Amino acid sequence: LEPSSLKAEDGLYSDKKLKELSHASPSARKFARELGVEIKEVKGSGRKSRILHSDIREYVKKHLSTDSEKDKSFGAFPTLPEIDYSRFGKVERIELTKIQRLTGQKLHRSWITAPHVFQMDEADITELERFRRTKLEETSSKKIKLTLLAFIVNAIANSLQKFPRFNSSLNSDLKSITQKNYVNIGIAVNTEKGLLVPVIKEADKKGILEIAENIQEFAEKARMNKITPSDLEGGNFTISNLGGVSGTYFTPVINAPEVAILGISPSKMSPVWLDGSFVPRLILPITLSYDHRVIDGVAGAQFTAYFTKILGDIRQALL
Repeated sequence: LEPSSLKAEDGLYSDKKLKELSHASPSARKFARELGVEIKEVKGSGRKSRILHSDIREYVKKHLSTDSEKDKSFGAFPTLPEIDYSRFGKVERIELTKIQRLTGQKLHRSWITAPHVFQMDEADITELERFRRTKLEETSSKKIKLTLLAFIVNAIANSLQKFPRFNSSLNSDLKSITQKNYVNIGIAVNTEKGLLVPVIKEADKKGILEIAENIQEFAEKARMNKITPSDLEGGNFTISNLGGVSGTYFTPVINAPEVAILGISPSKMSPVWLDGSFVPRLILPITLSYDHRVIDGVAGAQFTAYFTKILGDIRQALL
């Protein structure tokens, strides 16, 4: 409805309301409706501020560009409110390190794009731990620290060969995956500057002692701040080990573009029903987080069942 077609004397429109109406032709209004644009939000550049088709196109282009920039920024969705915490007491501002900022961006992107599923299970590592302890003196003489993590890496390498879909990445077209024929396993390491994930290359071709040496080397590098970019490249699967800290279970965020990550919690002695009676067994809680776009629930359960079976009897890896 054009302002020129309105009659002030009919009492329906005041002079103020006439001025508030957007000055645009019927075709421009139709064009705006087709694009979902509120015509009154557009600033006209024509004669007497008439809104032209070009004004509507520029309005849409400007807003698409603004939305695109927001989507690219970490934390743009959702935004955090600005709060003056000093109103409640003394505060101190501490800047995140570069590693912490980059890790936060990567994990935030993974959390909001990948539908996470968490498969929890338990492994009976009583016999494995007994065997490990019998080898401590021998490995110590070789200056090798034989930890449970070395056995876990070995078992994961074997499991990835058994279930190769866990050793893949979803491609950017979201229609296909890239399955890797190499097994590189990342180990999450906490440092003063933030979380780093050095990668044990070709873990499937290494024995447990060699894996233990690699873990020991990365731990030393982390302490001395000497982990290099090449140490962090090429990972297919990540292990996050909180076994030496505390807790029961936790749900780690997938280290994209990987499709799965394993969380290790502290082991504990628990009563287990065996041969007609309860016996004390050393139980290791685990959580497998995986991308539901690539891996379904049955595969997740099969993976943890196979992995815990190997830890229960490491000889299973030889079959």
